[in-house]
Amino acid sequence: MKDWINKRLESEKREMMPVMTYPGLEFTGKKIIDLVTNGEEHFRCIEALAKYYPTIASVIVMDLSAEAEAFGSKISFRNDDVPTIAEKLLPQLTDVDTLNMPEVGAARTNEYLKAAALAANQISDRPTFAGMIGPYSLAGRLADITEMMTYIIMDPENSHKLLRKATDFLKEYAMKFKQTGADGIVVAEPAAGLLPAYMCDEFSSGYMKEIVDYVQDDNFLVILHNCGNTVELVESMVSTGAGSLHFGNAINMKDIMPQVPENIIAMGNIDPAGIIKSSTPEQVKNITVQLLKDMKPYPNFVLSTGCDVPPGSPKENIDAFFDALHVFNK
Repeated sequence: MKDWINKRLESEKREMMPVMTYPGLEFTGKKIIDLVTNGEEHFRCIEALAKYYPTIASVIVMDLSAEAEAFGSKISFRNDDVPTIAEKLLPQLTDVDTLNMPEVGAARTNEYLKAAALAANQISDRPTFAGMIGPYSLAGRLADITEMMTYIIMDPENSHKLLRKATDFLKEYAMKFKQTGADGIVVAEPAAGLLPAYMCDEFSSGYMKEIVDYVQDDNFLVILHNCGNTVELVESMVSTGAGSLHFGNAINMKDIMPQVPENIIAMGNIDPAGIIKSSTPEQVKNITVQLLKDMKPYPNFVLSTGCDVPPGSPKENIDAFFDALHVFNK
């Protein structure tokens, strides 16, 4: 993966790595519930996309409910919608001592490990990146993200207890992904985008650094994703040691790139819902080309979506996204 990063930095042409798995359902004819509950069906979506689109990596879907489910959270499932948390697991933060640490593989985490193993072993022309939630975002899903903002101010001791349990689980989950043969992992920490920088350091980035230090090496890359307002958080994100940073569409990449060290790949940030799903192919193409023009001064930029491309995104728009890169590189 160190060589993979260097190749991106040295490339004369722009490349792309969208966070995109749900659109594979159009190729497989399955439903969302099949993808998020069955590792083999999940892999089939990834495989179909890899055969059709020239991405520089395959990416496991960004499901931010699976880890909370492993801890015991109730999840709402529907055939044609992404799973959501039905109710918070911890009625009060003071209940954190009663929260049991799940085994990695509990609930649907085993299916995601299966999908990663299949993709890593059967897609040989590009790396496979697994996916999981970040520590602060997981804590927020267990205790309610709005209340978590209050807890870290009013009860930092128990907040850190919850974050410790979340981080310890995520470290082992990331290691299991590494053992499947995956080449890296995208860690989604969107809730950290709600924090001021000094709180992000304490309640997110410090714990993220533990995960990075535990699994990242020359052959396994950690990509830290934050789709919040990260303009003031780039330094904190860099402090995690993650080998790559991934940014959402809440920010302008022109405000981000001057803050990113030249040896770190920064990815982003076409709006997956507002642009990829909801615009016309011409709009997708024009907006993407403009972003690429804005990023010309930065060799460490890789084109991506701001977050997971949602289900139901028109294939014509996704094709236009890729066409924009082709046109720009010509």
